[in-house]
Amino acid sequence: MTSPVDPAQVRALRAFNRFYTQRTGLLDPYLGSAFSLTEVRVLYELAHHAPCTASELGRRLVLDAGYLSRIVRRFTSAGWITRTPLPNDARQHALSLTAEGRTAFEPLQQRSRDEAAHLLAPLAPDQRQALMAALARAQGLLDPGSAPASRTAVLRDVRPGDMGWVVQQHGEIYAREYGWNSEFEALVAEIAAGMIRRHDPAWERGWIAELDGERVGSVFVVRKSETEAQLRLLILSPAARGLGLGGRLTDECLAFARAKGYRKMVLWTNSILSAARAIYARRGFTLVHSEAHHGYGKDLVGETWELTL
Repeated sequence: MTSPVDPAQVRALRAFNRFYTQRTGLLDPYLGSAFSLTEVRVLYELAHHAPCTASELGRRLVLDAGYLSRIVRRFTSAGWITRTPLPNDARQHALSLTAEGRTAFEPLQQRSRDEAAHLLAPLAPDQRQALMAALARAQGLLDPGSAPASRTAVLRDVRPGDMGWVVQQHGEIYAREYGWNSEFEALVAEIAAGMIRRHDPAWERGWIAELDGERVGSVFVVRKSETEAQLRLLILSPAARGLGLGGRLTDECLAFARAKGYRKMVLWTNSILSAARAIYARRGFTLVHSEAHHGYGKDLVGETWELTL
């Protein structure tokens, strides 16, 4: 059952459509050529998915049969399309592009590639990645069956603005999943602010996990002493769980600490955080101290874990 659509959302979508068609040259004629967008789409499908019948082509492009028939006849008369009767049904024909058809189509395809590259060129690499993720997200929402089966996960360095996101995620996730109050978000904000002010890049590092261009996790290594490092602010959004990213983030911390010559890594957590505790235990961390406390509106058990590197 569909829900009523906000007229403001309709206007926003139409405004984006107008912007996009103008910026990408989708209005007739297509990219300054003698062809319409629909005609170029017919050539594209035949260049990449031929041979196919006119009915298959019409279903793929969602085109009126009469309109498609006129395009096919014109391209056939121009010598761009061949029509071969099907062995099992002479009433239908397999359509394919001829060499002349490919010669006519290829400049259009290259022009489209050039226009796409021109649109992306002014964007920084992370902006392009964000745009690709947004486009994939939009396609997945409008057509769930077209969503890609694989997802792209990367770990990157921390950039300005990331720490605010880290604080926000801790506040939202722990309130929603564990009922913790704003005291916890305040604590994370204080920790984050201190890490920014006292950051020593020679001995400390942080990572942000991205999934399809969206931030989904974080972790940090901070220096406690010349020989001891601390793992802090490991967080993973619910949408990114089950992909091994929590383990990858932790492994990056351990690799960094070992490379810097730290002899021990410590961390503090709470006993109810079973997923994080499992990650630590699998990597050899041991629980060395636990203590009941009341914090963030709940009765909790705080834990200190250590690993000899």
